[in-house]
Amino acid sequence: MRRFVDPFVVALLAMLLVGLLVPIPDEMRAALDICSDIAIVVLFFLYGARLATSEIVAGLRNVRMQGTALAVTFVLFPVLGLAAATLARPLLGDPLADGVLYLSLLPSTVQSSVALVGVARGNVAATITSATVSNVLGMVLTPLLVLWLMHARGDVGTGGIRSVLLLLLAPFVVGQLLQPVIGRYVRARKRLTTIWDRSTVLLVVLVAVSTATATGIWSAVSPATLAWVLVISAVMLAIALAVSWWGGRALGLTTEDRIALLMCGSQKSLATGLPMLGALFPAALAGPIAVPVIVFHQLQLIVSSVLARRLARRPA
Repeated sequence: MRRFVDPFVVALLAMLLVGLLVPIPDEMRAALDICSDIAIVVLFFLYGARLATSEIVAGLRNVRMQGTALAVTFVLFPVLGLAAATLARPLLGDPLADGVLYLSLLPSTVQSSVALVGVARGNVAATITSATVSNVLGMVLTPLLVLWLMHARGDVGTGGIRSVLLLLLAPFVVGQLLQPVIGRYVRARKRLTTIWDRSTVLLVVLVAVSTATATGIWSAVSPATLAWVLVISAVMLAIALAVSWWGGRALGLTTEDRIALLMCGSQKSLATGLPMLGALFPAALAGPIAVPVIVFHQLQLIVSSVLARRLARRPA
């Protein structure tokens, strides 16, 4: 049986604790920040290098499922996030409320959605395509949505968008151009790319949280506000799950396609969201903004694992 909490989540929580409790000198944080940028560039180069263009073309034929998943990810979720951030801002404060909004603008996750759809006996091929397309589009749509919906608060501007172009989009395009040459080599070393993927996320978390700690931002975060973040995340996740599942039924999708839609539409990518966060926001703000992303990630794993196991027990 799959565990609710995997070693990566434990490591993620460990980085949070280190960033919160261990004083890191300014010079070391600056060096870690540079290492984080380098790791992000390599990560998105690998994303481009391992993505076979033929996989996207094959999966795009299922227009109803793919279109609905994108609508849930980039239309429904931002509406929910904007409403939640606006209503909860007096309770959460600006950084965590901004984190809720930022969370809602992220693309779908890839690894966990594919794994969960496999457990639930859904359409794995459609899931791979949907999650991949979501992440490719997310490299453009997420920064644009952040610029549009969060620019008025002064948290992000053209400098952040320029960072995304240099740190994320440019290496991804280079990787995609080289994919015909090195793609098979990269895909054959899935474990190595997974290690780099997760190590980059851990490094980004450490830099963001430790910087926030050094600037005193965490003094405004209390257990009560974290509890509210969990409640808000649960409500957003429940609405996304309900719309994905029953919307798929209304569209006449097969059960296998509805499962793919359920997992792709309701999940948000930690692996993409945290590196992008480091490129879009100042390090001092990135720590608190990352908190809702991390909370939602763990919650979606627990809920989706339960749903996947239940769906797997349906008659063949």
